[in-house]
Amino acid sequence: MLESTVGLGVMGWLAGIAYAVATQALLSGAVQRSARGLLGPADRVTLARGLLVGGVTALVADRAGETAVLVVFASVALALDFVDGQVARRTGTSSPMGARFDMEVDAFLILVLSVHVALSFGPWVLVMGALRYAFVAASWGLDWLRGALPPSYARKAVAAVQGIVLVVAASGLVPYAGVLVGLALASLIWSFGRDIVWLWRNASVSVQGVK
Repeated sequence: MLESTVGLGVMGWLAGIAYAVATQALLSGAVQRSARGLLGPADRVTLARGLLVGGVTALVADRAGETAVLVVFASVALALDFVDGQVARRTGTSSPMGARFDMEVDAFLILVLSVHVALSFGPWVLVMGALRYAFVAASWGLDWLRGALPPSYARKAVAAVQGIVLVVAASGLVPYAGVLVGLALASLIWSFGRDIVWLWRNASVSVQGVK
């Protein structure tokens, strides 16, 4: 659809294909390891969001200047984020795999949007997209970072704000968008910092072989 409407260059095609292959491989493996062994209704909504994120990825990689299409794709993907959770609860099909899938789609959309917005406001915007992946990488070496966090409305709100602010900044329609992005980044750093402190304080401690 993108090729027939706005056209895609080589980089756009390569990024889109790489995204599709990686999504297929990772999602297939996750589904096979899940209890149900198949995608539920909410997972299909998340998959639709993932396809839109793939379009955003291709447009950002192509740098074709089709800002309007990029903003529409990203906006719909963000709006559907409120749908898949409702579908999961109403159909009783919530699952750890579905929650992880939803989170990964959100994280990658923020990463791609941060790359796009960084072209206008500077490389510091990349921190918004990189923080979550840096946290995951750090957890590979620090076991206490892999602890389960308590549910938090503030955490969800901060995560939602990142995508919204990045889309607004990408649109170029709002003055002082850089200030909004800076405030959103500050809230994200606060959220990660609070969670890291909580995990540190509640980490299990081994004393003479006994936890």
